[in-house]
Amino acid sequence: MVAAIAIPITLQSLITIGVNMTDTMMVGALGEVPLSGAALANQFIMVFQICCMGIGMGASVLTSRFWGMKNHHALKKSITIMLRICLGFALFFSLVTFFAPEAIMRIYTTDPEIIREGVRYFKWAVPCYLLLGFSLTSTIVLRSVGQVRLPLISSIFAFIINIFFNYLFIFGNFGAPQMGIEGSALSTLIARIVEFSFICGYLFFVDKKINYRLKHLFMGCRDISKEYVEIAIPVLISDVFLALGNNAVAMVIGRLGVSFVSANAITLVLQQLSTVFIQGIANASAIITGHTLGRGDEETAQQQGVTFLYLGIAVGICGAMLIWITSKPMISLYNLTPETQAIAAQLMFAIGFIVIFQSANSILTKGVLRGGGDTRFLMVADIIFLWVASVPLGALAGLVWHLPAFWIYMLLKIDQIIKAIWCIYRLKSRKWIKKIAVDPLNQNQ
Repeated sequence: MVAAIAIPITLQSLITIGVNMTDTMMVGALGEVPLSGAALANQFIMVFQICCMGIGMGASVLTSRFWGMKNHHALKKSITIMLRICLGFALFFSLVTFFAPEAIMRIYTTDPEIIREGVRYFKWAVPCYLLLGFSLTSTIVLRSVGQVRLPLISSIFAFIINIFFNYLFIFGNFGAPQMGIEGSALSTLIARIVEFSFICGYLFFVDKKINYRLKHLFMGCRDISKEYVEIAIPVLISDVFLALGNNAVAMVIGRLGVSFVSANAITLVLQQLSTVFIQGIANASAIITGHTLGRGDEETAQQQGVTFLYLGIAVGICGAMLIWITSKPMISLYNLTPETQAIAAQLMFAIGFIVIFQSANSILTKGVLRGGGDTRFLMVADIIFLWVASVPLGALAGLVWHLPAFWIYMLLKIDQIIKAIWCIYRLKSRKWIKKIAVDPLNQNQ
């Protein structure tokens, strides 16, 4: 069951990382300033993406449980609420990016050249929010009912299209205009259009498992709003504060100089690559836990949770080894100054330690405990540890104490270690298993 769900999700994540890696390498060929501009602009877009992950994953806690209960009527209502919230976020981010791109860039850096490059990137990003939001949340819902192949196929097409148009527009090949950093943003927009067409076209017009159609966007959802607020909204709040915290981290990094920003942009790709299977297992564990509890089998869900924890630790160790072995060849692929290479090497070493704890806590927080409906506990854990420990300690380490890059990164990610320990105790307590009230009259509708 884990393999059937996790492997396609992992492959899709690998393709997404491949797109990011290709963008980073192609834009990096233009120099460190365009690379930094694109990286910091994408930090703001990443805030929206994390918000959408929160919206989608919050809804999937309910949709996977309702799928286990065979309550398709409540499942459709959960999707409707999810899409309405996603639309609101997409409109907000689009307006802010359209009217205040320079102000956004000044949040992350004071370097005027990096700001100028970031503004150029944002010019093409405005339509991406709605496309990304709907395709991402719809993908998560499809996964929650076991439909994992179509998102994988759409990602493959988007990957190919992104690489082709990057080659075309960044460097001006085959007679196309040489657009530089704007070419990368335009290529991403084209890929988003293709991905949206695949995912949302399938969900709204083809899919028979959920049988969700455009008319359901206008259905009444008041009867499950209480469950949605109690279970799904804490996931959204948690991920929003996580996004804001990650941006606070990006603000610290953005003020440590171009060398540190460029080094971090490079390490992000390898970090994502090393944790990609972790994300697949976390998604699979949330879906399987939801289905198991939907059938009312709490004892099996507890046993599965412990198994997932051990699996997470093992995968984390493998991820650390991958980072340490490949860090030097990865750094050598980029045209970097000696200072930037040295910082990148230190960051890679620190990431290897953190990923072990990150693996364990991700599979619990984003998987088992979330699938069990324990979302309010996780919201508190995410907010407290990130904002009380990671952000202030990381800021002090980088901006006040001027510690080496290794220790700056370790303190910026100290919440991963604390959460891993705390969530293990939560799993053992069995308090993470929450019941969801559903109107029995709607069970077979």
